[in-house]
Amino acid sequence: MGAAVIAAAVRMREEEVLEDFRAAGATSPDSAQPYEAIGRGHALALRRLRNRAVIREAAPGTYYLDEEVWAAVRRTRYRVLLVVVAILAILSIGLWLGKVKF
Repeated sequence: MGAAVIAAAVRMREEEVLEDFRAAGATSPDSAQPYEAIGRGHALALRRLRNRAVIREAAPGTYYLDEEVWAAVRRTRYRVLLVVVAILAILSIGLWLGKVKF
């Protein structure tokens, strides 16, 4: 359960960083701004978003939120979640069938 709590906390921090960029209007290369103008953000969440190209550098020292990439990252996360749930369901059914006597 601890991993789920940590994942939820990281996800919440990512949303806060994204909201900072949206509030600052930094959602395109033309409206990119330095971090100082956007807000300090959370280092881990910001690094994760930059690694996934959700937060991009338009020019040296100016950054913006790429909404299309963020949508793709969300879709990928959703697919991974569905696969994990499907695997758990298959394993549960297999265990149940192994214990049921016909």
